[in-house]
Amino acid sequence: MTATTTTRHHGTAVLFDLDGVLLDSRDAMRKAIRGTATAALGRRVDDSELGPEADRLPHHAVLARLGVHDRETVLGAAWESAFAVAAQDVAPFDGALEVLRELRSRGTAVGAVTLQPRSRLSWLLPAELTGLLQVVIGWGDAEPKPSGEGITLALERLGVRPSRACFVGDSPSDIEAARAAGVVPVGASWGYTGPALAAHRPAVLLHALSQVPGAVAEALAQ
Repeated sequence: MTATTTTRHHGTAVLFDLDGVLLDSRDAMRKAIRGTATAALGRRVDDSELGPEADRLPHHAVLARLGVHDRETVLGAAWESAFAVAAQDVAPFDGALEVLRELRSRGTAVGAVTLQPRSRLSWLLPAELTGLLQVVIGWGDAEPKPSGEGITLALERLGVRPSRACFVGDSPSDIEAARAAGVVPVGASWGYTGPALAAHRPAVLLHALSQVPGAVAEALAQ
């Protein structure tokens, strides 16, 4: 898989979070939470019970609010099975592949740093997306965000200095991780946090994936 390949680029790099930035996984995550809770509680759990906060909180926190506290259910095989089934419909956001191709055509290295564990990446990432990402750092490869270690590791594998890189994320922890790694934090308002991400002061807040190539070129030219 591309995540284990070390390449050498001495230009610029754009790293992305996966869920909510490149991958439209919101519905799959909510479906997996509902399925896990339904099986654990012995009653049908409707989407309305999850509330809007389910798009921002870790799945185990949402399940706890619903009354599911068993660790094996929340973090073990039951959750993995529910998410694996729900994730069959996960796809890149419209325009994501085109943005990655454009960046690479400009000589910019691209990769991802995600909280998803490596064990999921082989079936979560669509093949067309995997083929474009030159490095993928998952949970277990480095200290998770908001630490900047994952971003730093990705840049080391790409051979790009932090001062020549951006990280595009949709959560406060993404912005914090970018700052910790010394790269330009770019906010993605189409993701889970939405326009409220502006309160965490990314260097620039974008409203569409199509804005990424132009915005990062401008940010890295300064």
